[in-house]
Amino acid sequence: MPLPGGELAKRELHFFWLTDCSGSMSINGKIQSLNNAIREAIPEMKKVAAENPNAELLVRALKFSDGAEWHIEDAVSVEDFSWEDLEADGVTDLGEALSLLAGKLDSAEMTNRGLPPVIVLVSDGQPTDDFESGLEELLSLPWGQKAVKIAIAIGDDADMDVLNKFIDNPELEPLKANNSEELTAYIKWASTEVVKSASTGSSEGAVEESDNVALPAQPQPHSDTDDDSDVDVF
Repeated sequence: MPLPGGELAKRELHFFWLTDCSGSMSINGKIQSLNNAIREAIPEMKKVAAENPNAELLVRALKFSDGAEWHIEDAVSVEDFSWEDLEADGVTDLGEALSLLAGKLDSAEMTNRGLPPVIVLVSDGQPTDDFESGLEELLSLPWGQKAVKIAIAIGDDADMDVLNKFIDNPELEPLKANNSEELTAYIKWASTEVVKSASTGSSEGAVEESDNVALPAQPQPHSDTDDDSDVDVF
C-alpha cells in the first residue's frame, strides 16, 4: 500500500574502503587475503542494504602505496558493487590517502541529510609520508569527524598508535588480524554490522549534529586457527 505523500526518500550512507597496497602486503599472502575477504563480504553487504530500504548504501575504495589513488572513485550502489583485485608494491603513503578521502567528504555529494559515512582502514605497516597532515585535513571536516572510522591491523608491524589516531574514538580499538580467517571475520563485521548500526541508528545523521553511532561489540579474535594448515598466518 503506498505511503501517504509518496515513498520516503532514501538517505545515503557512503562506505569507503581505505586499503594499504604497500610492498609488505605481498608477504604471506596478505593482499590476496584482503581481496578474498572483501569479495566474500559483498553478499552480506547487499543483504544488510536490502534489510534497510530507507538507506542507500554507496561504496568506494581508495588504495595507497607510492601515493594514493581511487580504486573505485565514483560511488557505486552496493547492488552493483563488485571487487577487482588489488596488487601490492611500494611504500605506505597513508597521509596522501587521507587527504584524497577528505576531498570526497567535503564534496557536494555528501548531503546534510546523509547518514554518517563508514570508513574502514586496513594496513600492515607504518606511514611513510605526512600522516598527521592528512589526518588533520580529514578531521577538520564535519563529516570527517562524524564518520564511523574502523581500523584493521594486519600482522605485528602495523602502527597501532597511528590507527588509534585515525579512529579518533576512545571507545574503539584497532582490530588486529593475525591470519586470513581473522581478517575475513573483521572485514565482514566492519562492512555489515557497522553498516547496519550506521544505517539504522537513532541519530538523524545530519552533518551539524554531534551524536555518535552506537556500534555493535567488536568481534573477538579466533583462538582455534593456529592448528589449521589452510589458514594464512601473517
